[in-house]
Amino acid sequence: MPHESDEGRRRAAVRVGAAVVLVLAVATGGVRAGAAARVADMVWDDLADCESGGDWRADTGNGYYGGLQIRPSTWAESDGLRFADRPDRASRREQTTVGEAIVRRQGWEAWPSCARELGLIGGGSGQAGGHRAGLG
Repeated sequence: MPHESDEGRRRAAVRVGAAVVLVLAVATGGVRAGAAARVADMVWDDLADCESGGDWRADTGNGYYGGLQIRPSTWAESDGLRFADRPDRASRREQTTVGEAIVRRQGWEAWPSCARELGLIGGGSGQAGGHRAGLG
């Protein structure tokens, strides 16, 4: 039976810890400290890697856009229009700012498969499909 490597366990623990810091930062009104911001950046980058291969300008024709694969209606509902008409036309930082608003409104469940895969929500390792923001 294969065993998860120490490196794999360490990376999973870092992701979970990063998620806790990010959730607390979002819940208390934003990321304030530099260390917390770096942790949050790591979580958003991991999420974007899972959602779009890390392409913050992703426009693949699937109806979801940007690094976090956000549906235009969710972008608008989360005040993204102050930055751009679609996520793929906004900067990485603008997309993560809107991502923080989505987390406040919907939780990490807005990205069910990738959030599960990254340990941001429970339920085991990733499941196929339905992993983009604004599905429900």
